[in-house]
Amino acid sequence: MSRIYDLVMTHKLDADDFFIHRVQQHCAEGRLNFFLVEPLWVEAFYHYLQRGELWPRVLVNLHSEHHLPSEPYHRLVRLAAARQTRVIDPPDVALAAFDKARLHPRLIGAGIHVPHTVIVPGCEAGRYVLTDADRAMLRTPFVIKPALGYGQRGVILDATSERDLERSRAAWPQGDYLLQRLVKPRQLGDGPAYFRVFYVFGTIWCCWWDCGTHHYRVVTPQQAAAYSLKPLEEIVRQMAALTGMAFFSSELAQVDSGEFVAIDYINDQCHMLSQSAHPGMGVPDVILAGIARRLVGAVLEMPR
Repeated sequence: MSRIYDLVMTHKLDADDFFIHRVQQHCAEGRLNFFLVEPLWVEAFYHYLQRGELWPRVLVNLHSEHHLPSEPYHRLVRLAAARQTRVIDPPDVALAAFDKARLHPRLIGAGIHVPHTVIVPGCEAGRYVLTDADRAMLRTPFVIKPALGYGQRGVILDATSERDLERSRAAWPQGDYLLQRLVKPRQLGDGPAYFRVFYVFGTIWCCWWDCGTHHYRVVTPQQAAAYSLKPLEEIVRQMAALTGMAFFSSELAQVDSGEFVAIDYINDQCHMLSQSAHPGMGVPDVILAGIARRLVGAVLEMPR
């Protein structure tokens, strides 16, 4: 007989267990059994699942490499989806949303403001030449991002020509690349109008986020009203409807014209470091606690 787990979570582990403990707590309160697939267990868990000796009803994927098919967590998530596990989020859905080059034109089609962009196919990156019109549109300096990148690997913020693609490729050699006009947020209150917004099964949390220091502050209801920040929620709900994603974060900025611009579109597998453990770059504890509660609540709402 197979061992059935109500909720399984993949996690590569940081020096911070706050989020994991909150998920465990809510699972215990909801009488759900829980298993954390940390690196020590990933291969064994894969083989037990492959042999039909266990089955996760729901798997929350907080670590897999979309661009590396042989990576252990990637293989596990793919196998779980093939075995009819409810994966949050399903690998094909997550990859389509996570790939900035694929999602960019869909966002434009949906009327969401994004930076002026030139998409360079990976196979052309070594010989690509910008047109005069491209240069005029991008201005200098401009930004280069790997389409499948995360954690700022391969991101170049001071590019001046297509030759800077080599710097990005050296750090992230897979996939396509986006060359984008640098977006400068307006100043609002005590800092830049730059935000990270979390979406989890219809519930939204908004943070001020400093893209230079990575420091978070919660957007209070008073600030949201005073600065007319309702479009942040509306844009992220639109992204969720467009992509089918249930759990992600997005980076947005407000520019001097008042427009809100999507900067980093869909961050799948959100980094759940707590601010109490990592004051400089952690997510506020109250938001992590809310995300853990909503995730487990969504599992409890799913048919058993």
